[in-house]
Amino acid sequence: MTLMTLDHAFDAYEAARPRLPRAIAPHGTPEALESLAPLADRFDAFLLDAFGVLNIGETAIPGAVGRVADLQAAGKRVLIVSNAASVPHAALMEKYAKLGFRFAPEDVITSRRTLAHHMAGGAAACWGVMTPEGIALDDLGPGEITVLGDDPAPYAAVDGFLLVGSAGWSAARQALLEGALRARPRPVLVANPDIVAPRETGLTAEPGHFAHQLADRTGVSPQFFGKPFANIYDLAFARLGDVDRSRVVMVGDSLHTDILGAQTARVRSALITGYGFLAGRDAGAMIARSGIIPDFVVASP
Repeated sequence: MTLMTLDHAFDAYEAARPRLPRAIAPHGTPEALESLAPLADRFDAFLLDAFGVLNIGETAIPGAVGRVADLQAAGKRVLIVSNAASVPHAALMEKYAKLGFRFAPEDVITSRRTLAHHMAGGAAACWGVMTPEGIALDDLGPGEITVLGDDPAPYAAVDGFLLVGSAGWSAARQALLEGALRARPRPVLVANPDIVAPRETGLTAEPGHFAHQLADRTGVSPQFFGKPFANIYDLAFARLGDVDRSRVVMVGDSLHTDILGAQTARVRSALITGYGFLAGRDAGAMIARSGIIPDFVVASP
């Protein structure tokens, strides 16, 4: 498992900006709040990131379960919109239930589901997949799936690559993938655009990190599925139906995925600063440096 410092991760996100959607001018100076509670009367729908907002790894963030329950009891539409891709949907639902959250399966919109939705309309092909061993992949659409390991043969043989989960990925495997793409460029579909994710052990390098490395070193342009790109929000709004976007807020801990994604989707944004990516750091300085400005800065859920 590759760990990154926040400064390294922030630099990596900034370096990747040409491949991300453009930031939109803010509505004004961010409004500071202690929690999401004051927003309950101002919004009808809450789109919640998971890592850094609801949980850190396998642990629920203090107060998050109660906040979600309160919003649901108040009749608010509450959806998870997450770049979770490493496990199938059923396993993810089991995780949220174990943590104490109560979501319908249709209210959890992930980057993995976004990729699967895209692949469902495509032709069958042979895909080489970055994924942890032993994870089911039958939800990813038609075609043959080969899990990429240390054998160079599949890298040369497959029609394209899916970057789904980076646990167990190594520098040697990354070199094999880069070499294969230099020798024969092919599609690279990325099921998790995150460069890092907050876990109990620190910030882990995610598929987006390796995808941007591929682009820099091979010239192949990956296709990303998930925040901050519009495709995941298309699924979220298909679930929400006809809603007033001015009454929808995206809540997340990352400027480059959650807040930039909210701007891409034309909804308001709330940045969580007490947990996740920016915990313990000067959020104001990070906002100023990136130029990605949320509508609200919130200490905790």
